[in-house]
Amino acid sequence: MEKLLGVSRAIDALNRGVGRATYWLVLAAVLISSGNAVARKTLSMSSNAMLEIQWYLFAAVFMLCAGYTLLSKDHVRVDLIHARLSRRHQLMVEIFGTLVFMLPVTTLILVLSWAPFVDAFTSGEVSPNAGGLIRWPVKLLIPIGFGLLLLQGVSEIIKDAAELRALRRTQDTPR
Repeated sequence: MEKLLGVSRAIDALNRGVGRATYWLVLAAVLISSGNAVARKTLSMSSNAMLEIQWYLFAAVFMLCAGYTLLSKDHVRVDLIHARLSRRHQLMVEIFGTLVFMLPVTTLILVLSWAPFVDAFTSGEVSPNAGGLIRWPVKLLIPIGFGLLLLQGVSEIIKDAAELRALRRTQDTPR
């Protein structure tokens, strides 16, 4: 179990690093958005590329932070039933949900998103808007984001299984 917990710590460190690095993309998006608004209002200038880079940056923040959000326990959840369960049962529900729902769906999206990225990359796909950007970087965010989320799901299973094992051990110990 110790080796698996080492793998979990490495995955956590990866998603924590990506999440923290992504904070800078939010700043970049705000600066570009502000600059674009100022240029449009004061100089009557606008750029499709600047508008598109804004949504590329938003997509990057959203996709790259999915694993970090799961790590930080900041994802949306409905705790009506979960909060009433014992810690042991909460862990069992988390492991079940991750194994049966999250990992298969993230794997499916990861696999299905690869071909559109490859097609955009090999064809040199560009936005149809005048002055638009190339599309493959934003399409690459989908498999990368879901790959990071998939890895974090594995990490969460390892941590939950270790905690569940520790709880069982303490319950089995005579007092």
